[in-house]
Amino acid sequence: MTRFSLAAILRHGLCGVPILVLSAMLSGCVLPPGVRQLSTVQQLTNIANALTPDTTTVRRAEAPSGTALFTDSRALNLPGRAGSIDDAARLLAGLPGSGSRNAFDDVRQSAAWMSHKTKLDGYWRDYQWRHEEPVRRWAAAKIPDIASSRAVFYPFSGPDVLFANAFFPQADTYILCGLEPAEPLPDISSLGGTDLANGFDSLGTALSNIMQFSFFITKDMRTDLQSSRFRGVLPALLVFLSRSGHTVDSVDLIRLNGDGTPVIVQGADGNGSGLMIRARSPYGTLRRIFYIRQDLSDESLSASSPILNFVSQSGNPPAFLKSASYLMHEDYFSVIRNYLLTHSPAIVQDPSGVPYRDFLKAGWRLQLFGNYQRTLDLFGEKCQQPDLAQAYRSGAHNAQPIDFGIGYLYTPATTCLMVGRR
Repeated sequence: MTRFSLAAILRHGLCGVPILVLSAMLSGCVLPPGVRQLSTVQQLTNIANALTPDTTTVRRAEAPSGTALFTDSRALNLPGRAGSIDDAARLLAGLPGSGSRNAFDDVRQSAAWMSHKTKLDGYWRDYQWRHEEPVRRWAAAKIPDIASSRAVFYPFSGPDVLFANAFFPQADTYILCGLEPAEPLPDISSLGGTDLANGFDSLGTALSNIMQFSFFITKDMRTDLQSSRFRGVLPALLVFLSRSGHTVDSVDLIRLNGDGTPVIVQGADGNGSGLMIRARSPYGTLRRIFYIRQDLSDESLSASSPILNFVSQSGNPPAFLKSASYLMHEDYFSVIRNYLLTHSPAIVQDPSGVPYRDFLKAGWRLQLFGNYQRTLDLFGEKCQQPDLAQAYRSGAHNAQPIDFGIGYLYTPATTCLMVGRR
């Protein structure tokens, strides 16, 4: 891949939109009260940084190197009681405690936490106005049969339970998959002022981009978060669940047996391969959020891999794909691509997921939303989909506009959302 520099953006624009037009679009965005309006240059810088490949770290679906993901059931350093686990989640989310005085009250009096709360309050208002509310309206009106599914499979997700919940608000099982590790929480109440400030600042930075632009900056996860005391996917998962009104009951280390059965890892039982979070939705319904660390390239995945067996055991749920780096456009991601096309009853995705041509070859029924023009030049000619652009121009598949952006082409004028039914 070539680097996608800010200078290149300023010369050529983004998503096929000239820079002057894009600047007008960005400066004309009206934000809700209390949300900080970034300058056009800062927004462009954020996007450029987000989409610039980081050659010092692995991509989300490449095999990582380093230490084991987990050690034993005590490794996450979580409080022992369910109420304390939920309050730890609320603390990370910049929310007040849910009960009487507890060990985190002093932390909530710190300047670092108060600043963290203010930033997340603003980011959350922005997310609700820019993404959650229009996504919920769209899903209820356009894909009610899929949006009401009881489970959803979200490969290449990282810890993004946020958008899974927005598109599939009635699910009781979310299966997320990425390469980012889950690491222990620190003993938050014992952290000094510097560690708290650095931790909350890094966490806020890593989460701000998905709330504003709908996708993670992976290198922020692997640099900012790894350099602070709040590392890996667990803090992000807890923040998103708390902010979306969930009560977190438990967090367990799990591993998948060969047949895909999840088993809670206990003591000296060895390394796990993921997390299981039990939570209650704002409506009181029970939910399980699984995060499985898995390389999805053909080198590490087969049709009989435990994670695919697990997904099949969960009822072959619909799949959700967003900001997937166009990896399934590559030959060496054929296993996951073929699995989705042969097992998923429906797929909701942006154009970075399964190629349009493969839906047609497999005989899927498609609906198109938004207005695909071209893929960002960053991803190369191989990832361009001129057949998809032509489908939009001709009005094929009942192409309809949408009032929100999603994925890398995040403005409503250039975004693309594809809904396929097998």
